[in-house]
Amino acid sequence: MNDAKKPLWLVLAPVIFTLLWAGGYGVAKVGLQYAEPMTLLSLRFSTVVILLVPFYLYLRPALPKRRADWLHLVVVGVLVQAVYFGFCWWAFRTGVSAGVLAIFMSLQPILVAILAPTLARENVSWKRWFGLLLGLAGVLIVIIARSDIEPPTVIGVGFSIMGLLGITSGVLYEKRFGGTAHPIVANIVQYAAGFSVVFPIAFFFETMQVQWNGEFIAALGYLAIGNSILAISLLLAMIRAGEVSRVSSLMFLVPPLAALFGWLLLGEEMPPVAWIGMAVAAVGVAIAAHKRRKSDHAPMVKQDRMKEV
Repeated sequence: MNDAKKPLWLVLAPVIFTLLWAGGYGVAKVGLQYAEPMTLLSLRFSTVVILLVPFYLYLRPALPKRRADWLHLVVVGVLVQAVYFGFCWWAFRTGVSAGVLAIFMSLQPILVAILAPTLARENVSWKRWFGLLLGLAGVLIVIIARSDIEPPTVIGVGFSIMGLLGITSGVLYEKRFGGTAHPIVANIVQYAAGFSVVFPIAFFFETMQVQWNGEFIAALGYLAIGNSILAISLLLAMIRAGEVSRVSSLMFLVPPLAALFGWLLLGEEMPPVAWIGMAVAAVGVAIAAHKRRKSDHAPMVKQDRMKEV
């Protein structure tokens, strides 16, 4: 779709999504000062569902007609909400900083680029590969530079990797099997699915004690509305409107913003060399996100038409 023909919200979606998503790292770590990971996630997911139900009752959007469509929504919800956020927030509890976790998550485009041709039926050009690998080089520079200040623990790295696999699997699954469910319906189902996974963990393995104060309520509000409803809706919309590897390459823009939010909210330091690495990653995302020629899309159009037949 030509940019001139896109609605304004879709043109602005990458910028809005990146800011909301990056801010979520630091805000989540603020919230985790007052509640345990699965407890906070349970509150977040239940808040999202409660906020969306009135909109569903008012708009009455169509529900998925096939059982398979319901199942696909549940699978994406578990992968993105429970697996991704669950392991990321456990990583925070082990001491992983907001900036470092965002850097781990920026490896997602590399995994997507490797897996997309097979799982999402999408070709990745050599120019996009170069951009993705350049982004990876920037990520490694940041990890090495910041390890002198606060090296991540082994368990923290493990949790970060599991979170990375969760979001990568969720993006690919949505691209391959995602339907046309209304965003409100999709969000209600997916956050309910995430809640069904994290709440039992919180109930049996956490104290579920919360220190209610203004800072915690503000963090919960941001995570529920800004990070969950707005950012996830934009992500799914961009995935459905474009290519999965191009959408995922936006993640390279998240680390510098997450590091900035981490510094503002938590006082987390980022050495000068790390900012150079983030600049390298930003160049990588610019290359990876660059549009391909119309001829490059021809095989994909042919595949889609064959699938429709």
